[in-house]
Amino acid sequence: MLWRDGALVAGTTAPLDLTDRGLTLGDGLFDTALALGGRVAFAEAHIARLVTSADALGIPAAPDRIREAMRALAGAGGGTGERLAIRTTLTRGSGPRGLKPPEDPSPTLFATAAPSARSAAFAPLRLWPTSIARNDTSPAARLKTLGYGDAVLAARDAAAAGFDEALFCNTRGRVACAGTGNLFGLFGEILVTPPLTDGVLAGIVRAEILALAAGCGLRAEERSLSLPDLMGAEAVFLTNSLRLLAPVTAVGETAFASLGHTAVLRLRAALRESVARACGVTEESVA
Repeated sequence: MLWRDGALVAGTTAPLDLTDRGLTLGDGLFDTALALGGRVAFAEAHIARLVTSADALGIPAAPDRIREAMRALAGAGGGTGERLAIRTTLTRGSGPRGLKPPEDPSPTLFATAAPSARSAAFAPLRLWPTSIARNDTSPAARLKTLGYGDAVLAARDAAAAGFDEALFCNTRGRVACAGTGNLFGLFGEILVTPPLTDGVLAGIVRAEILALAAGCGLRAEERSLSLPDLMGAEAVFLTNSLRLLAPVTAVGETAFASLGHTAVLRLRAALRESVARACGVTEESVA
């Protein structure tokens, strides 16, 4: 299902100006959110991040229109009890040839909803360290831009190697993120995730986990990790809006006992409750 210009339409096909800079230059942003029971989990955080990111790029963004799009799509699936992935895309709009942004941009905003498998939530995965470096020197590394070429290539190579996701280090060899999520390592009672300055997206679920950590008996820290540092963790997990919290059972050939780790289970339960509360559904509906 597609939202465009205030209307919902079946399918995902709509007219697009082929000079739109989102298409020709990747000049835009997107957001992916989970909807359950007709409501978007952590909706205001998703909207705020998209608006803040758009401001960083100089793209006008109207939070009320973004909210309208998300709510319309979530509501359309609410009556069916469907679990939905809602992707909201904002581009700078059309412009003349060249890289310089137009002085008076006319942004393009649209959003789509697609079924999201319940089995994806909290499912374990295996990470393959890619040789492609995350460019921590680029401001775009901390934004959810449309330029995902490196992640696409890394995902292809990870799948070919028999893994579920790629793990990125940055240009200084520090752990940054996975292809589609933030990374956490558990070291006793200390929960560590790389700081945004290491080329990390400010993930919505990342922020939620950092907020829930103390209630789960953990001390959360944002600090840099080398790959050997991460390999020394008791448990590793990935977070994103659809997977929620995915225990990592291997990084390359190194296995981790993340799936049954007591602290991971506590965090999983706390996050499950938080998502259920945000969407007004039962915890059983989350996963």
